[in-house]
Amino acid sequence: MADFTPDYTTLNSSLGLNSDVATLAGLTNKLLPIVITAAGLILFGMLVFGGFTMLAGAADKESQEKGKKMITSALTGFVIVFVAYWLAQILQVIFKVNIVG
Repeated sequence: MADFTPDYTTLNSSLGLNSDVATLAGLTNKLLPIVITAAGLILFGMLVFGGFTMLAGAADKESQEKGKKMITSALTGFVIVFVAYWLAQILQVIFKVNIVG
């Protein structure tokens, strides 16, 4: 019987991929730090802009509410990213799979 196991090294080299990003786990390991850093920068920007909106419109109640909503949304997004990261950590330990590197 012939062995029909695919040769991923040939496929990956022809696609220009190195062995680190050839699998979904490898791609996740490479992209996750970038995504978390971007989420942190977006959080910082939204917090600063929300605070500035609240301060600039101190006399306007609508501007105050808009700034509060922006800060609340930024913190909610940060909590979602934080929980997703730690959920990936927990799944990594349970299933003995290298997700987060």
